[in-house]
Amino acid sequence: MRKKSSAQERRFTRQGLIFASPWIIGFIGFTIFPIIMAFYYSFTDYDMFGDTNWIGWENYIDIFDDRYTGRAVNNTIYIALVGVPIGQIVALFLATLLNKKGVKGMPIFRTIFYLPTLVPAAACALLFLWVLNGKNGILNIALSSIGLKAPGWLTDPKWTKPALIIMDTWRCGGAMIIYLAALRSVPETFYEAAALDGANNTQKFWHITIPYIAPTIQFNGLMAMIGSFQYFVQAQIFSSITDYGSNAAAGGGPRNSMLFYCLHLYRKAFKQMEMGYACAMAVLLAIVVMIVSYLIMYFSEKKITYSVE
Repeated sequence: MRKKSSAQERRFTRQGLIFASPWIIGFIGFTIFPIIMAFYYSFTDYDMFGDTNWIGWENYIDIFDDRYTGRAVNNTIYIALVGVPIGQIVALFLATLLNKKGVKGMPIFRTIFYLPTLVPAAACALLFLWVLNGKNGILNIALSSIGLKAPGWLTDPKWTKPALIIMDTWRCGGAMIIYLAALRSVPETFYEAAALDGANNTQKFWHITIPYIAPTIQFNGLMAMIGSFQYFVQAQIFSSITDYGSNAAAGGGPRNSMLFYCLHLYRKAFKQMEMGYACAMAVLLAIVVMIVSYLIMYFSEKKITYSVE
């Protein structure tokens, strides 16, 4: 009986592997193999055309000596530490407003706030090139109409990153929907019990809502943080059209204020054809993302409540 059961299990295993083999082959060919080759090429002078020579740690040393890499890292950190919190706060604020019950037309508002998420990042960047135009952009026209000075969103190095943050915040509907689902899962009995104890709405929010949806905040924050390290499309479009950088090869907009890490990596790989150097940058990025993700998970786990007694 045991032998028959073992033979049946082996048959099921073979059938499962056969059905999963297209995905397994694709995963190995398009994920595992490129990762291994990128790690190998990071120690070479690979440029896609000439001979490939082993140069050891030279690419990694050059990365730390490259002043444009330092600029790209600073810009990326700015988006991670400023843009991500702003986006998450706005998303949670909108979700809280849309969680109100008994308000007519609420599904319409949810749809309106979510729709920008459906706009591709490239199309969104092209749209905001017009919205943020210094002379006839709709945002500057609105600011001028109320007597405020209209900044050079796309030409002033002080305003380029805030402009990108405004554009990204406009597309916070995805995080908003996730927060809204989490808010809907908070039991009403908790709020009723708190009300009996005399708690006001602010106290309910900080002592009931936030602890209960903490896992969702962690998830959204982690995904947004990882996305900030991979910031590319919007900066590529903005900087390629409004490139006033001091170095054409860097191509990071006014004074390289929009030169982010992945944009610098892309320019090194496909503009300057320094594939080995770009692979080394990719390896370092992967290591940093893993470390940051681990630290976020480690420190946030201590303050997260997955169940409420």
